[in-house]
Order: sequence, then structure tokens, then C-alpha cells
Amino acid sequence: QVQLVESGGGLVQAGASLRLSCAASGLTFNSYFMAWFRLAPGKERELVAGILWSGSNTYYADSVKGRFTISRDDAKNTVYLQMNSLEPEDTAVYYCAAQKVLAGLIRPRGPYAYWGQGTQVTVSS
Repeated sequence: QVQLVESGGGLVQAGASLRLSCAASGLTFNSYFMAWFRLAPGKERELVAGILWSGSNTYYADSVKGRFTISRDDAKNTVYLQMNSLEPEDTAVYYCAAQKVLAGLIRPRGPYAYWGQGTQVTVSS
């Protein structure tokens, strides 16, 4: 059974940093493109960042470029999202997602086979 378990969310003030983690089990981790999405009240789900094997390819939404960094540790089956200079607009539930890489092709916007349960990030002004 595949599980993606996020952790690291919380309540912080603007300008602070948080590091989210997503621990995966039940899948061949290095065969998957891993991504972070977020969902804020009244907004559509947004792809925040994605990463292919050990950082060979990364993707960032324009809204987080220069502030967020995605990384992965394939030995630990874990993907991370380092979030710096947080802004109130970053407030959302953050979800980890996994997409099987087939024939070397990835589709950052989906579909994703597996999702975590989400972790809340709240940034106060």
C-alpha cells in the first residue's frame, strides 16, 4: 500500500521559514516524479514545485521562485520543500504527490497516482 505522509507545517509569521517533508512508502521512489501542490481557501489547487531524480530536473511556480527549494533524498524515500521568506499568500494546505515516470516523460500538472493527506501552512502578517 502506497503512503505519502507530509509533515512540517505550522503557523509562522511573515518572513519566516518552514521545511516540509513527505515520506513515501510502498513504491519505488526513484521511479517517481515528486511534487508539492497547495490549496488555499477560495483558490484552485496550485502546483508549487516538482523534482525528478535527485534534482536533475526541477519545476517551480513563478510565485515561489527564489523563495522555495524542492529536494529529495532517494535513500530515505523523502521529498522536501524548503520555504523561505514566507508570505501570507503562501497560506494553504500543502500536498505531496507522486507521478510514475514512463518513457522518461513527466507531466508536472498531472495526473498524479498518489497523494498525501496534506499539511497546513499558515503565515500571519
